[in-house]
Amino acid sequence: MNLNNFDSMDPIMLMSIVNMKIRDEFGDLDALVKFYDIDKEKLVTKLASAGFDYLPDAKQFR
Repeated sequence: MNLNNFDSMDPIMLMSIVNMKIRDEFGDLDALVKFYDIDKEKLVTKLASAGFDYLPDAKQFR
């Protein structure tokens, strides 16, 4: 799944995909946004608007 169009994705689905990719492929949010060359702040803001915060220690959005 390509995350370059995350702006138009459903936030719940986006959170699920991002958490899965961090867990299975990238290890942390910084590696994921670097790989896809996406704006980390925009991604975090989009998910925060749906009530999800990134927890660096857990390496996932909740």
